Amino acid sequence: MIEVLGIILVVQGVGGFINRVAESSSMSWFVQLHVLPSWAHIPVSVVMALTGGALVLADMARRKRKRAD
Repeated sequence: MIEVLGIILVVQGVGGFINRVAESSSMSWFVQLHVLPSWAHIPVSVVMALTGGALVLADMARRKRKRAD
């Protein structure tokens, strides 16, 4: 379950970042772009992507330790 949450955060963070950097005028399905003020889009997207990546890596390490025991 943690890995799924991490993947969702990575997709939302990276997608939101790309959407803001590309200055796309199309409607976005990235949550943070709809609920946050525009000045926070890029920093929050980066934090979401990094947090999601950390969750995925931590879950992978936990599974690896569990198999080694």
